[in-house]
Amino acid sequence: MRSIAIIPARSGSKGLKDKNIKLLAGKPMMAYTIEAACRSGIYDCIHVSTDSEEYQRIAREYGADVPFLRSDELSGDTAGSWDVVRWALEQYQRLGQEFDLVTLLQPTSPLRDSGDIQAAFRLLQERQGEAVVSVCEMDHSPLWSNILPDDGNMKGFLNQMVNQGRQKLPVYYRINGAIYMVRTAVLYEEPMELYGEKTFACLMPRERSVDIDDRLDFMMAETIMKNQEVLR
Repeated sequence: MRSIAIIPARSGSKGLKDKNIKLLAGKPMMAYTIEAACRSGIYDCIHVSTDSEEYQRIAREYGADVPFLRSDELSGDTAGSWDVVRWALEQYQRLGQEFDLVTLLQPTSPLRDSGDIQAAFRLLQERQGEAVVSVCEMDHSPLWSNILPDDGNMKGFLNQMVNQGRQKLPVYYRINGAIYMVRTAVLYEEPMELYGEKTFACLMPRERSVDIDDRLDFMMAETIMKNQEVLR
């Protein structure tokens, strides 16, 4: 089974300027994802999908394959991640390379490590699944949250289950955005069904599940990196 990791890293992010190459603990942020993919040892190709020659150069310095730049149509804010993945696979087909398994690894999850990727791959094989998506336990149960009316009245705000006590509440998980591992054939199904019965959840710890979108997320990631020994 030939496998490819695709790391989407377009330039011009607005929430945090050039966040994909912003220095995080001394390295461009996307370097952590490239290195984790390399160390996992499961990929025949690690591709950074970017529209920037500068990003292309940096990605190659850390071991990624970037034989082409992303098309203009897929470089805007509205471009879908799976459209970007399918387009990249088509470009590799033109270069004579086919892949049976693709993993979308977002560079905004720099704390995800090679062990997490390997665990996802083992799970896919053991369960004979079509896809694996990484999740982590939620910081707070959604049962403690609700919408508010315009006047802020809190009548009926809490679910009755909350009265059972925190320890008796069910554990909720969220998709953390770090790993989307999919058999290539799934990408071309109509409609594409990523969260079907053959998709399995790979559990990651919260401290490796930071998804960097803004400055606060960036600061959290830096703090965790500086205190990794304490968290183990």
